[in-house]
Amino acid sequence: MEFRTYLRHFDYALLAAVAGLVAYGSLIIYSATHSDPNLPSPFYYVRVQLMAAFIGVIFMALLAFIDFRGLRNYRQHIYFGILGLILLLFIVGSEAKGSTRWIPLGFFNLQPSELAKVGMIVVLGAWLADRPRGEMETQTTLTTLGIAAVPAFLVFIQPDFGTALVLGAITLSLLFLYGTRWLHFGIIAATITGALFVMVKVLPLIGIQVLKPYQIDRLMVFMNPEHDPGGVGYHLLQSKIAIGSGMMAGKGLYEGTQTQLNFLPEHHTDFVFSVLGEELGFIGVSVLLALYILVIWRGLRIAIISESMFGSLVAGGIVSMLLFQVFVNIGMTIGIMPITGIPLPFVSYGGSSMVVNLIAIGLLESIHIRGKLIGDRRYMRGQDAA
Repeated sequence: MEFRTYLRHFDYALLAAVAGLVAYGSLIIYSATHSDPNLPSPFYYVRVQLMAAFIGVIFMALLAFIDFRGLRNYRQHIYFGILGLILLLFIVGSEAKGSTRWIPLGFFNLQPSELAKVGMIVVLGAWLADRPRGEMETQTTLTTLGIAAVPAFLVFIQPDFGTALVLGAITLSLLFLYGTRWLHFGIIAATITGALFVMVKVLPLIGIQVLKPYQIDRLMVFMNPEHDPGGVGYHLLQSKIAIGSGMMAGKGLYEGTQTQLNFLPEHHTDFVFSVLGEELGFIGVSVLLALYILVIWRGLRIAIISESMFGSLVAGGIVSMLLFQVFVNIGMTIGIMPITGIPLPFVSYGGSSMVVNLIAIGLLESIHIRGKLIGDRRYMRGQDAA
């Protein structure tokens, strides 16, 4: 009976939207990679993606049935576990394309920075939920920023600027949901702006290079899209051509010239949205965005119905994480955001990203189930009293 009660309180609209995104992403990944002669099978990337999704679904189901409130007692363990994994990366991690981001596990490459996203949502949500609002506001804000700064810095020096940005966005969104004063956000914004100016303009003059040359080039391309069209700007140029040529209904699956002729780089990871835009056009993009809107709406609804501050903060943090990644990834493919390598949730190829995003959905389901169960008990008590 208890098991059936749990199943009755699942948010099936959220699950359906996520399943649609995973299926949609697998279709686009297959279209982008099936003709690669270097692959052992046309289904190679799709098979790996679906295996990661299967693992993620197992974790999602386990978290959904576990009371999320218990995680509040393990925030220190989670925090130091995240730091330990990221530090381990610098010892045994494998390097690819100039970055050390993965720990090889034989059958799977673990990306600790992905785990840090959902882990920091739980850690910061538990920390803020224990702080009474209105008391020692400045200390709470500074401590929250300090807690988040350590893993963000370790991720940044991998280097992984994109994930560091996601961790920053998560931190600011949780502070906002907690009720931090606007004055604090103004000071934070001014500090970030000043720090970026110093890193990009001042420190290089004295021989200190904080940002890698390719990161500076990406910023230059963002500010001037015509900068180096045959080099750093090539990705953005090909992405715009692909999306623009898709028009209303697209060129059709497996028919995108920029994709199938390999003019579009990283077409199954960072620029998977460009593949979708070229081959399925505005209609295909609209379906994708509708699925994301459904996920965001259900996540916000879960944050509202949660019976605890901790649950609301965790749900809001997950929604903010997903929304930020969607906005930045799509934005960078059309030129309104810098190219940062942030994946498109549930759609871009990447095992760690898929597993972590499904873990986040499991947390949302756990919060939803507990909120509904508590609501049912209150209703029954009211009926008994009547």
